[in-house]
Amino acid sequence: MRKLRDRIAVVTGASSGIGRALATELAAQGCHLALVDVDGAGLQGVAAQVRELGREASEHVVDVADRSAMSALPEAVASRHGGVHLLVNNAGVSVSARFEDHDLDDFEWLVGINFWGVVYGCKFFLPHLLAADEGHIVNLSSIFGIVGIPSQSSYCATKFAVRGFSESLWTELRDTPVGVTSVHPGGIRTNIVRSSRMSAGAERAEMEAAFERFGGAPEQAARKIIRAVRRNRLRLRIRPESVVGDWLKRLAPSATQHLVALGARRSSLVQ
Repeated sequence: MRKLRDRIAVVTGASSGIGRALATELAAQGCHLALVDVDGAGLQGVAAQVRELGREASEHVVDVADRSAMSALPEAVASRHGGVHLLVNNAGVSVSARFEDHDLDDFEWLVGINFWGVVYGCKFFLPHLLAADEGHIVNLSSIFGIVGIPSQSSYCATKFAVRGFSESLWTELRDTPVGVTSVHPGGIRTNIVRSSRMSAGAERAEMEAAFERFGGAPEQAARKIIRAVRRNRLRLRIRPESVVGDWLKRLAPSATQHLVALGARRSSLVQ
């Protein structure tokens, strides 16, 4: 997208983390925002920040895994703002558990948000994006959509799926005014670990501490994502671990998984 000023951007998972940072950064660059999340109170705070920056904001309390609610969302946004130009499918959740201990209800819950939420967003907003003079879709995958990690089987499954789905969609839309970017962050300081569902053996405090100590700032990730949108990039890797993991998987796919397994044995990930 060449222009952001006065464009209408939809951001799911907008109440915290990368979604919140994207909403405020997009507003600072001139976008009006349609903010989507299940956390209504959180949305109010983000909307207030957007309005303080002189941009319009609408709040939509929607579960992205709810097909019916998502099918109605584009018309609600278009009626409020007059159109849609940018869609950011950012909403995501995590479950930490060895697969043998992984509750299938938790697995289905995660797939509904992390994968079907992306598919619903793209399917239902695409007609509005195609009707605009230019549009863009951002789908949040992960470094876990590049490298398989123990205790993250459900999360990795969805993030690998988002990557493949995004690449296929990008190819289909290549000759249209709509671009697609698949985003692969490494560790970012967000609430995803704090709000994740974990098995009894998972070490939440250890994981939270690691993200807080080594994770990058959501604001930095947001700026990189917006730059990728402006440049119409298919894929964006954020943080050194994402770049390194990507290259290792390209050069030595099996050896990389052996390294991951070795590292996991020395931590609590597979204990």
